[in-house]
Formats: sequence, structure tokens, C-alpha cells
Amino acid sequence: MKMITATPVLRSMATLALVGFMAAPMAVPTWAQDRVPPPPANKPDAQLTCDEADARIEQYKGVNTTLNSKLEQLKADLLKAEGDLTTAVTDLKKCNDDIYSMINASEADINNFRERLGRIEGRARSMQSLTNDQLAERRSEVAALEAELNVLRGERIAALPEFYDRIIAAAKLIRGLYREPSVKGYTVGTWAENRDCLWNISGRAEIYGDPLQWPKIWQANTDKIKNPDVIQPGWVLTVPPAGPKTSEEQKAERKYWRKKRAAAAAAASASAPAAAEQAPAAPATPESEAGK
Repeated sequence: MKMITATPVLRSMATLALVGFMAAPMAVPTWAQDRVPPPPANKPDAQLTCDEADARIEQYKGVNTTLNSKLEQLKADLLKAEGDLTTAVTDLKKCNDDIYSMINASEADINNFRERLGRIEGRARSMQSLTNDQLAERRSEVAALEAELNVLRGERIAALPEFYDRIIAAAKLIRGLYREPSVKGYTVGTWAENRDCLWNISGRAEIYGDPLQWPKIWQANTDKIKNPDVIQPGWVLTVPPAGPKTSEEQKAERKYWRKKRAAAAAAASASAPAAAEQAPAAPATPESEAGK
């Protein structure tokens, strides 16, 4: 076989190729150092150079990759949280079932208790908007509401954590609804101008609107009124709140009318002899003449 002898030209070419091969790896870091950094975020895309546009695209790709990674992590966390929640709900139901069995109540009983308590709370909150005078007039309703709440408090279900604090708060709210009736005052006018007497004062619309309630005013002012038939102009009378007569007021009224009837009877008895003395003799009748 004939051997090929390397000529000077071939040797020069081989040397250049070897030098180029050895220099190629060193060009990578130099290229990396020459990469254009991302342009400022406020620089419009239309003003970007090609290198800046490539840099911005690479920047967006990096951000997208990071966000996708976070999204996947959030999905994993959410899936784990859903599993934990399911476990917690199951545990809670088991715990509630154990508690319900201890107080001998079913879930339907609990729901019924919850509705009853909710209605009481709603009625109490609605009464908070009433004025003091209105609350005083509806004192019996407040008492009935409190009694209804006390019935709930006596049930075993009231001891459950869900209801205990709510019942305490509702009781405090209801107790705060009690108002004492306000007491009015009335200045007595003259009979000639105002026709004021206890009967007429009680019948005024701004007082009771019922003249039969006059004993209430009398009994509230016994320090001034000794005889309910006599009141003086200028007196400032205390007017108690409207309502049924108390037992004391009824007793005083009966005593007043007994005295009035007794006085009328005494006056009638006193006037009867005088009337008889002044009366002319009765004319004789045929029968009386026949008897003589």
C-alpha cells in the first residue's frame, strides 16, 4: 500500500482545526456573559431590540414556570386540606353523636331546640327598638319571653357548648328590656274654665281616656286629696300609669261609695220628718167619713 505523505499545507490545516476545536468550549462562557439582560418593565414592546425582546420572553417564561410550580403546590395543599376537613367533619359528627347520646337527644331534638332559641333571640332583638314607654306597656310580654327562655334553660340540651353562651346572652338581653312605667303629672285647673274633677281628669284622652279610673289618681295623691270630691286649682297631681285598678284602689273606691250612700240615706232620713210636718192634711174620703 502506498503511504500518503503529509504536505506542509495539510499539516497547517490540521493545526488550525485542532486549535479551533480546543477554543470552542471556551466560547460558551463568553457568549453567556454577552447575553442582554431583560429590559425595564415600563419599556414598551415596540421599542425593544431583538435581543431585549428575546430577554423579555425568557423572563416571562421563567416567571410562568415559577407560577406553575406554585400552582401545583397549592393544588397539593388544597387536596391535603380537603382530606383533613373530611376527617375533621367525621370526627366532629362522631363526637356530637356521643354527646347527644349522653343527654338522650336526637339530631331532630337539637334542631328543634335551635329553632326555638332563635325565635326568642329574634323577638328580644326586635323589642330593643321600642321606646321606654312602649316597653313599660309591654312588660307582660317581656316577662313571658323570659319565662319561655327559662323553659329552654331547664332542658339538658341547653348545656351544649353551641347553646350555653347564647342562652346567657339572651337572658341578659331580655332582662335589659324591663322598664318601669313613667309617672305623669297633671296641674288642676278651675271648675269654671276646665271642669276639672277626678272623674273628668281621668276621662281625658291624654290621661286614661276612661273616667272610671279616677280612683287611681286619688290613691296616688292621698297626701293632698282627703276628699275625692274636692280638689284645688293649682295642685300638681301624680298620674300613675294606665292599667287595671289595684286591690287597694278598688277597696278605696268601694269605701267611698259606701260613705256616699250612707250620707245620702242620712240626708233623706233627716229631710223626711220636716217634709211630713209641712205637708197638708190629706182630704177626707168617703170611706173615712163612713167609719166615723
